Amino acid sequence: MKSFVLSFAVLVALVGLAMGKPADTYTTKYDNIDLDQILKSDRLLRNYLNCLLEKGKCTPDGSELKRVLPDALETECSKCNEKQKDGARKVIHFLIDNKRPWWNELAVKYDPDGTYLKKYEAEAKKENIKL
Repeated sequence: MKSFVLSFAVLVALVGLAMGKPADTYTTKYDNIDLDQILKSDRLLRNYLNCLLEKGKCTPDGSELKRVLPDALETECSKCNEKQKDGARKVIHFLIDNKRPWWNELAVKYDPDGTYLKKYEAEAKKENIKL
């Protein structure tokens, strides 16, 4: 279920969840970002992925994502609001269905031993995510 792990990672990056705010929630500053526009652009999406994979430069929100990603994965995105969780689902489905090799790259980096795969397996099944 490496995909669910990265769902939060990519969501945090794409939606920009990690820009500050109190420790109990992620910022809502980027909740209205057009995820479809990012997902339709290989260039934009790949730039975020390269940031997460330490293969390219990071924007400020990308850098912040890399900082908070471990927390989001570990806590099941407990600091995310519903809109952010919906965005995560959308990104996960897109990457798994359309960019599986990119998803696999993220999984290797953020879940090398399969810890999150096991942790989120049941939820992925409920979400109809085909691992």
